[in-house]
Amino acid sequence: MKGLRLPLVAAAAAAALALTACAGGGGSAAPEESDGGSAEDIGLMTPGTLVVGMNLQYKPQMFLEGDTPSGYDVDLLNALAEELGVELDIQNLDFNGLIPGLQAAQFDMVSVGLGATDERKEVIDFSRGYVPYATILGVAPGSELGSTIEDYNKEGVVITALQGSTGEQLVRDTFPNATVAGFPDQNAALLEVATGRADAVVVEDYILAEFDRSNPDQLTALDLDEPLSLYYGAWGVQKDNSALVEALDAFLCKAQNDGTLEEYYTKWMAPTMPEMPGGC
Repeated sequence: MKGLRLPLVAAAAAAALALTACAGGGGSAAPEESDGGSAEDIGLMTPGTLVVGMNLQYKPQMFLEGDTPSGYDVDLLNALAEELGVELDIQNLDFNGLIPGLQAAQFDMVSVGLGATDERKEVIDFSRGYVPYATILGVAPGSELGSTIEDYNKEGVVITALQGSTGEQLVRDTFPNATVAGFPDQNAALLEVATGRADAVVVEDYILAEFDRSNPDQLTALDLDEPLSLYYGAWGVQKDNSALVEALDAFLCKAQNDGTLEEYYTKWMAPTMPEMPGGC
């Protein structure tokens, strides 16, 4: 497991945090107050430090640029640490070790877009959703098949998807009259449409956007009234740490309402941010 001390983005915040104690050091500066509560009362394992477990291999959401963590989650965590007045300590390890590590109190929280399933809720707690995952229909620019689901739900239409994924099943459920072509590699499923050998691809919006950055003007999202599917990834927190969950939810509502989430999403993930959960 590799520890990565991540400096805060804002220079003023970085200067204020220069007095934060490192392991074995002296006293620390008084943390700032925030809407989510002070750093002392949010249940952190080490006062003044927010330890976050991540798997930094999912570009553009979370990845390494050289040795530097980057992406949507990282920008958001920097803003969270600044809001709470704490230092951010990212621990990068394999995905399969994140929930067990959280249970073993190796981190305060996990940031990897976890779905808050009933099974996971038995062993960890969750914040509200912080990242939307919208599944869309990608087509070649100028596709003449049409602009509705019905236009693609026809015999002779070929729709690709990642083999064994929820997207592949979504093709079968949404386009029962079309032919589904599953590919073991996501890029191959996209290229099949870009080269004209298939009519459309069912894929998450940020994956299509990342493909477009490397292959501009080869694919575009079909302008449907709503995504084919939409769910939200949440932050995982140690079981029964309600104080931290409340602080995270307060921060996320503030970031959702003031446009911070949308700013980071459109910077890193996809051109348009899907609708976020209500309740703020």
